[in-house]
Order: sequence, then C-alpha cells, then structure tokens
Amino acid sequence: MTKDFQELELEKVLTQNITRFLLELGKGFAFVGRQMPLEVGDETIYPDLLFYHLELRCYCVIELKVQKFKPEFIGQLGTYISAVNHLKCKPGDNPTIGLLICKTKKQVMAQYALESTNQPIGISECKLSKLIPEDIKSQLPSIEEIEEQVKRIQGKKKEER
Repeated sequence: MTKDFQELELEKVLTQNITRFLLELGKGFAFVGRQMPLEVGDETIYPDLLFYHLELRCYCVIELKVQKFKPEFIGQLGTYISAVNHLKCKPGDNPTIGLLICKTKKQVMAQYALESTNQPIGISECKLSKLIPEDIKSQLPSIEEIEEQVKRIQGKKKEER
C-alpha cells in the first residue's frame, strides 16, 4: 500500500487477503462482497464490505474510512444497514450490524454519535504498524460484544411491539 493510501486501496488489500481478514473478524463470518450495489429508490449505494454471520444469522456491513472519525459516518453506515435490512434480509434473519473502521477516533465523539442511533454499530480504529498487508490490524468488537448488541436491539424491538 502507498504511504497516503485511500479507502479503495485499503478495501482492495483487505479483500485480497480475505482469509486473514475473516480470521481477524472472528468465527462465523462469510464474505458476501465488496461495493455491493443496493438500489434505494432511484439511487444506488455501495457499502464497502458486506458479510453474513452464520451463527448470528445476520448481515454485517463494514464501512472503511482512512481519516479520523466524523459523526456523519454513523449516518452513512446507518443508511447502509437499513438498506441491507430492507433489501437483503430474509425471514428469520436478525437485524444487520455495522462496523465502522476509521483511521482514528476520539472516544467521547464516538460515544455521542452512537447514542444518537438505535442501530447496532461498532467503531474501531485501523492500526497500521507497517504499510504492508500482512501488518493490517484492526480492533473490531468481539463476537460476544456483537451478539450482546444484537440481543439488546431484539429486546428493544420486542418491547416496542
């Protein structure tokens, strides 16, 4: 990767090394695709990476940002999550979860941004120790944290009914 890599370059490196990236994500993730077109009204949107978690029975949208966290990223990822819920999910699937991987994040700003949404979204920093694919390390939420968030959302939806 180049020194000032762009999102598309990071996405390409991750998908070229998909086995390693799947191991980083944890057990149960299946790669669905990158830049999967989703028709939303008269527009097409393209989430960076789309996975399906076999044990959680839900899609996982991963949005990559090679800049510091901005609250508006939550809105973009939230839109992708809603689109996948409407367009891809089948009966029996759990709500889609989202993971935002950005260059850096300030904990308080991330917390405030996440409090404004009811969607299951995690934010992680992408740590690059060297600019070679083997050293791409991310700090994604654990499977247990994702499962807990999905259960909380399912509980809220049951309470609303």
